[in-house]
Amino acid sequence: MAKIERFEDIISWKEARVLNKKMGDLIDSGRFKQSYRLINQIEGSAGSVMDNIAEGFERGGNKEFIQFLNIAKGSCGELRSQLFRAIDRNYINQKEFDDLSTHAMKISSLIQKFISYLENSDNKGPKYKGRDGAK
Repeated sequence: MAKIERFEDIISWKEARVLNKKMGDLIDSGRFKQSYRLINQIEGSAGSVMDNIAEGFERGGNKEFIQFLNIAKGSCGELRSQLFRAIDRNYINQKEFDDLSTHAMKISSLIQKFISYLENSDNKGPKYKGRDGAK
């Protein structure tokens, strides 16, 4: 695995940013204008995916990072649920729903693979370098 030096290097963060942009573009198109609560929830969950990946990384320890990755993964599920609400209200069409839902599932999968990698890694993160011989 390539060395990750900043959260912007993380593939799941990059994908979450793309998904967040897509959701923002849909919202900005005005199709959600009738439902401010749904807009806020979509903005919150879509942003939460990328924000929690970033925050967890910046904590400097794998244990905390894994916790934040799990939160990000949960936000992917929350966003997918909100997509069902959007299609049920005819704010998005079936193709948009399928594309966005598939993208969110891809991000969830990437996050889960990253969690598994970190759980099995001997590297505890930069926060722990030099402590008791830990890497």
